[in-house]
Amino acid sequence: MSKAFASQADLADKKITFEQLSAHCWAYTAEGDPNSGVIIGDKFIMVSDATATPDMARDLIARIRTVSDKPIKYVLLTHYHAVRVLGASAYAAEGATEVIASQGTYELIVERGAEDMQSEMERFPRLFRGAEGVPGLTWPTLVIGGGDATRGEVPGKLVVDLGGVKVQIWQPGYGHTRGDTIAWVEEEKVLFSGDLVEYEAGVYTGDAQLEEWPATLEALRALKAEAIVPGRGEAMKGADSVNKALDYTKRWVETLFTAAKEAAAQNLDLKGAMAHTRKSMDPVFGHVFIYEHCLPFDVSRAYDEAKGIKNPRIWTAERDKEMWAALQV
Repeated sequence: MSKAFASQADLADKKITFEQLSAHCWAYTAEGDPNSGVIIGDKFIMVSDATATPDMARDLIARIRTVSDKPIKYVLLTHYHAVRVLGASAYAAEGATEVIASQGTYELIVERGAEDMQSEMERFPRLFRGAEGVPGLTWPTLVIGGGDATRGEVPGKLVVDLGGVKVQIWQPGYGHTRGDTIAWVEEEKVLFSGDLVEYEAGVYTGDAQLEEWPATLEALRALKAEAIVPGRGEAMKGADSVNKALDYTKRWVETLFTAAKEAAAQNLDLKGAMAHTRKSMDPVFGHVFIYEHCLPFDVSRAYDEAKGIKNPRIWTAERDKEMWAALQV
């Protein structure tokens, strides 16, 4: 391979920021590494995205403990990716009794959770510090069903009262995966979007539903959030900044998928699709964190979807490396 696979050569730790966004809402961000959100009520605490390992979760827990001693009762899985969920077991000692996910996320864990865990750990070892402490896949204890928003149906919604603050949890539509779930603190206008929204970082689309994603972003825009904790990138404060993050993600998704559809229409092979996509993506996004990591996976998925493959093919560690080698210049 002409360069290190995925992010195996990315070994530099990022500066972590733990900041308060509103009376009850906090953001745990790390310069483009995966973010987590924290909602602190008078009785209980909820964590949105558990981090990648119990060891890494303990850093987040330590920061929470500088501001609250309440039980961390709820852990929300915004989607199934290993880097977001495998730290969940660390919260049991802090009072966690419920791990919440959508039906779509549960189905994805069943379908591809084990393959994804191995794949992600090999792609980005730095993000899985203490991986030997992971007890296995993280399974939800509370699954939210309901209608499919992509079909105009009303999704199921869970409202959790943490004491002094209520959190609405539901699946607004397909996007980063077909199971994406948000946490919305309406009274404080704070949105925890998971990887449905990113800002100034690579937007990973390897398991995405690209055709539906823009509409899901517009559904989030309609909430009129005044702060957002995106999946990657800094927490955005103020309505204008929230819209910047939504616009950034939408531009990435639409630019990528347009290029893939053009490549498919020209019957280019995957390497040709990659070269074609770079013409429109590199000038706009080439400078952002993990761009080169994401792009091969993104082009592979976008090209598949443009060719009519609606359910993303499962990434395995072997498929990862074969694709990576095939697409390097």
